[in-house]
Amino acid sequence: MSVTPHVLDNPARASLTGPHAHFAERRGRVLRYQADVSPWLALPDDPGADDWADVAALAGPGKEIALPGFRGEIPQGWEITFRGEGVQFVDDGLAAAPDPEAVRLGPADVPEMLALVERTRPGPFLPRTVELGTYLGIRRGGVLVAMAGERLHPPGWTEISAVCTDAAVRGQGLATRLTLAVAHGIRARGETPFLHAAADNTNALRLYESLGFRLRRRTRFLAARVPERPGRVEDGRVVAVG
Repeated sequence: MSVTPHVLDNPARASLTGPHAHFAERRGRVLRYQADVSPWLALPDDPGADDWADVAALAGPGKEIALPGFRGEIPQGWEITFRGEGVQFVDDGLAAAPDPEAVRLGPADVPEMLALVERTRPGPFLPRTVELGTYLGIRRGGVLVAMAGERLHPPGWTEISAVCTDAAVRGQGLATRLTLAVAHGIRARGETPFLHAAADNTNALRLYESLGFRLRRRTRFLAARVPERPGRVEDGRVVAVG
């Protein structure tokens, strides 16, 4: 008997065909976020050679694509540029609550947000990522030192992302406070928080579990580069020309 996939099994696709459809660029069955919003691309659950040809056409020769959760085979001639094991956590009793020090961040704050991301490396954050949902930050001495926000938005769920704290103020619980504040806003909309983390980030995993997140599934973070030469479908697979 076939099992119906869970909406979080392919969350980027569920987002781009749902609440984030206005950010989507599509070719055939392949979708991706607009390039200055997010690097994530969404394949169908059963990608074939035609889908990979559409990926190449949508991204462009030599471009890097991010394929969250993909565990299949990359076509011949494509370069894997990043591969990492990850985990997906879901809300299982978070003590979500607003934070009195947190401020809402918007487009005017993007330069500061990009600078904080550059210092802390929480994951992809681009000039329009802030448009994906609510972002909250904490400032000290007028400087943005911590933030957290919302990224993927499958129907009924919202991902907490870009959780980061400047090294100068770590150990003060700011990331925890902001995570719970963002979760409070998600719950207030009647949705459920979830998040992704690197499987080898043991300190973060322990923290998330202590806050009330539960491991739902193991996943993978993968990025690949489209060949410089156009591809074609040949004998059921995509190959580079020349």
